[in-house]
Amino acid sequence: MNLGLWRSLLAALILLTGAGAVQAADPIKIGAFLTVTGPASFLGDPELKTLQLYVEAINAQGGIQGRPIELIYYDTGGNAREAVNFAKRLMKKDNVNLLIGGTTSGDTLAVIPEVEKEGVPFISLAAAVEITDPTKKWVFKVAPTDRMAAARIFEDMKKRGLAKVALITGDGGFDKSGRDQILNLASQYNITLVADESYGNKDTDMTAQLTKIRATDAQAILNFGFGQAPAIVTKNIKQLDIKLPLYHSHGVASKTFIELAGGAAEGVRLPAAALVVAEQLPDSDPQKPVLLAYKKQYEAKYGSVSTFGGHGYDSLFIAKAALERAAGTDKAKVRDQIEQTKGFIGTAGVFNLGPDNHMGLSADAFKMVEVRNGVWKILD
Repeated sequence: MNLGLWRSLLAALILLTGAGAVQAADPIKIGAFLTVTGPASFLGDPELKTLQLYVEAINAQGGIQGRPIELIYYDTGGNAREAVNFAKRLMKKDNVNLLIGGTTSGDTLAVIPEVEKEGVPFISLAAAVEITDPTKKWVFKVAPTDRMAAARIFEDMKKRGLAKVALITGDGGFDKSGRDQILNLASQYNITLVADESYGNKDTDMTAQLTKIRATDAQAILNFGFGQAPAIVTKNIKQLDIKLPLYHSHGVASKTFIELAGGAAEGVRLPAAALVVAEQLPDSDPQKPVLLAYKKQYEAKYGSVSTFGGHGYDSLFIAKAALERAAGTDKAKVRDQIEQTKGFIGTAGVFNLGPDNHMGLSADAFKMVEVRNGVWKILD
């Protein structure tokens, strides 16, 4: 073989090898649309920080089968219309391989039609039962449902002999979905709703609604909402000297709620993910080491952990495992592998998904907790 031909062949081989290396290192694009600012920022901010923390960690360990993760995210500000616009941009312009997001139920529900049309695997971080019930082909979720939360609250009320309940809810998608589940489940637990009040999630005073509740024969108050509004409700109840037991939804299961409500939060009960009381779990609980490790890593960089950041952890690692099993980014294969997730121990619980179950959590994912001396205390 003459020298010129040998050099040509060697150059071609180098080019082919180099192209293969570049192709192998092409990033896996994960798109996220989150509520990082606005009234629900205390949900979306820890979700984004968690995704950034663990994407960096995964990439430092070689990525997914040699391919780095590229996280592309947008802040919806809690605006469902913006959520739709960003979801379209992520799928059509950024060409992401998978979607994570929908901090709020309103954002998630708004984008579902577009996700189903485009055929992109989507893992939601929101709670509304309608997100995965009925099952949608491309949509999954990692947050326990509002139906599960309502059931856990009613179970606790029954134990305490509370049968007459005053309901107050906000005007967001999460609040409205929770209200629907409460209305649907109340009779099954022999609960009578003696009031059904509402407020705007941007309202700064709910004393008018609570004054009406005070005039009823309610034995307890249930506020189903998220953001800052439930803290205002809690403080208004104390200001009005209403001494009824107060329940909230899992939408405020964070240290932020206690800080916002101050001393008025004492005695509040709600269902929460085990992350809130990780140290109080028995050592035999399979979630405990996962929760403590996440908490240690997150708090070392960002400060106090929250269950909402945990949703970011669960979604990312369910996606990572599915991408590894799919051996690539073919969207249909990744979707199928997410659906086949079994025994994944996350921060929200142990996930077992299937064709008719795109959430995969059981009722024991929630722990009933109470605020005692300014911290969450596990009750069961």
